[in-house]
Amino acid sequence: MSTATGSCLCGAIRYRVDGPLRPVVACHCSQCRKTTGHHVAATSAPADCVTIEGEPRWYRSSDSAERGFCPTCGSNLFWRRPGHLSIWAGTLDTHPDDLKLASHIFCADKGRYYEIADGLPQAAQDDPALALATRPG
Repeated sequence: MSTATGSCLCGAIRYRVDGPLRPVVACHCSQCRKTTGHHVAATSAPADCVTIEGEPRWYRSSDSAERGFCPTCGSNLFWRRPGHLSIWAGTLDTHPDDLKLASHIFCADKGRYYEIADGLPQAAQDDPALALATRPG
């Protein structure tokens, strides 16, 4: 079984994922843009495979999901809904060689100041096939 670890900038929040990580999906929705200043690149795992140390603050961003961040340094870390936890890929301590960006979702909401030119699949909104049945935003 694979294990991955990560943390916020100051280290007050640490996490461990026991099991495989989903390929990275870039979410360009307006909520992800506003909480991070750009788009989000997130992997994910079933919530019961993730152990969180410390006390993230959770913000209810919709009727079905919350965003988790460090109340000390402000690092954005997670997006969750029941049974599922998306993890901002940049917060991982190390990146497994097989963890790669796979697709883009909510491209209709992306900022006008950049183009998506990597040739990966894109969806105007959410697309479970591109996001592999999960999404970060």
